[in-house]
Amino acid sequence: MSGAHASLPLIEYQPPLHGRLVSVTRRVDDITPAAFLRHAQGRERVFWRDGRSGFTLAGMGVAADLMGWGETRLVTLERQARQLFAHAVLPDAGGDLAKPRLFGGMAFRNDFVPDNTWTGFNPAHFVLPHVQLACRDDACWITLNTLVPVEDDPAETAPQLEAALTAWLDELHTAPPAPPTPATPPVSTLRYPMEFAQWDAIIRAAIDRFHTTPLQKVVLARVCEVRMDRRVDVDAALANLAARYPECYVFLFEPRPHHAFFGATPELLVHLAGDRLTSMGLAGSIQRGATPAEDAALAAELLASKKDRHEHALVLAALERRLRPLAADLCIPDAPQV
Repeated sequence: MSGAHASLPLIEYQPPLHGRLVSVTRRVDDITPAAFLRHAQGRERVFWRDGRSGFTLAGMGVAADLMGWGETRLVTLERQARQLFAHAVLPDAGGDLAKPRLFGGMAFRNDFVPDNTWTGFNPAHFVLPHVQLACRDDACWITLNTLVPVEDDPAETAPQLEAALTAWLDELHTAPPAPPTPATPPVSTLRYPMEFAQWDAIIRAAIDRFHTTPLQKVVLARVCEVRMDRRVDVDAALANLAARYPECYVFLFEPRPHHAFFGATPELLVHLAGDRLTSMGLAGSIQRGATPAEDAALAAELLASKKDRHEHALVLAALERRLRPLAADLCIPDAPQV
């Protein structure tokens, strides 16, 4: 089925064809993101948490799929998103916290073709969850998103959506308690599909280009395939990541059940609020210490590293080159921070 799905032509979201977005929301004080995700197991799921602020989003199911391919994928996604929200009927309750959000991502390369590890992930794919939970500080709001025919009266549709949201919450509240978290399954095999000779050749070619071209920085990577005796408990993995990296962004994108991309990252690509844009690139890393004193010593070692300072300067220059033409004012720290 996946091969047949991949060969289908792209059909962009259009309100007359797919329907208009209508959302209802209500505040909930007795649902945690962990319980929400656990209840959504076996469905499409998304999750995002800002470790520093605690702002958390979780989603289940799909109300709308937005996809794009090739060099025009960003333009295609933007066009679909504008149409989706331009015709939407959204609730006033909950303010911005309860508003529907799109979750997704895209490949770095325009010509990327999903295969092997990335089978099931489109080159550029964002989803609007059918049910969304948003939590900030002590407030949590749950929002039900649905596409309805454009000729339908939203005022008549809203009570049906409210009833559906009530039924979903009742189902969650009466769900059996979570079973104990299973132990991490042992690794059965670990392998690198790329032969070492090929990997070595790629590294040597990059070094040669440093000497013969203006190239200053390259990021190389190869796939490591790890197979375990049983399915990975994604929920337990997310909880572990949040505990081990409390200041990172923890995320999950599961566009098909049990096909999940998840992790924790300290980097912030772009945060846009009004006319203010913030970006935080990361260049250079070092292992954690066992004590605060060891952490401080390792941080000082990292800051003193000429190699890591040079890499940081390259990233900073690239960000400045991209942002300077767009900004009326650009604030850049005088020195890197750990």
